[in-house]
Amino acid sequence: MRRLFPVTDVTDETAAAGGADAREWSLAELAAAYAYPEPGPDGPAPWLRGNMVSTLDGAAQHEGRSQPISCPADMRIFGVLRALADAVVVGAETVRQEGYRPARARAEFAAAREAAGQGPAPAIAVVSASLDLDFSLPLFTSPLVPTLVLTGAAADPQRVAAAEKAGARVVVAGEGAGVDPGRAVHALAERGHTRLLTEGGPRLLGQLIAAGVLDELCLTVSPMLTAGDAQRIAGGPSVTVPRRFTLSSMLEEDGFLFTRYRRA
Repeated sequence: MRRLFPVTDVTDETAAAGGADAREWSLAELAAAYAYPEPGPDGPAPWLRGNMVSTLDGAAQHEGRSQPISCPADMRIFGVLRALADAVVVGAETVRQEGYRPARARAEFAAAREAAGQGPAPAIAVVSASLDLDFSLPLFTSPLVPTLVLTGAAADPQRVAAAEKAGARVVVAGEGAGVDPGRAVHALAERGHTRLLTEGGPRLLGQLIAAGVLDELCLTVSPMLTAGDAQRIAGGPSVTVPRRFTLSSMLEEDGFLFTRYRRA
């Protein structure tokens, strides 16, 4: 792993050596590189970051899953981002396709999470209007931290009851059947979840972008080409004017670029 941006004396020395002194970063170094913003004078404000991977030709998945276009370094960063978060926001379709399981506690981050006033692991917050979910899965029945289900006020009462019976906590975050992204972020912050991470899928990320609530995007650029008709990292509604983000940092390993963009 080597840092390409921001440019520092160490960055310049590494580049001059052709990356010869690049090494595997420790989890603590990665955590420092991806730290959430410090709370302001009025206390912590919600900060929503996205974490996605894309091939060179813009595919966010291969055969319906992101794992084939990832790499070990990407998975290390994936784990660090989860370990820093209060809650991981994910769409129902991604839960179904990726076989989501509860977030696990990691001994390497236990002291840091306790010092930050966080629980042993982030909560998983599933966004679902229909609540068409298998509530017998471990994600709902045996998480270390209760799973949250974000839905609309008009959600099917029987499905709501099934979610709650399984142990999930249902959070109303929208009128009608849908979920309002801004209201969802606010509802999570009210429950103490201000350090937020979304892992998609593309439809949910597109909704968050369109609503203007995404503060940061951590994008892994995979040096692969897949062609086909796979989804981009974001889909759904378009925005009237493209959202401008600025490059905050860029790391590299084995041809993969690990970029971090913040809202301009």
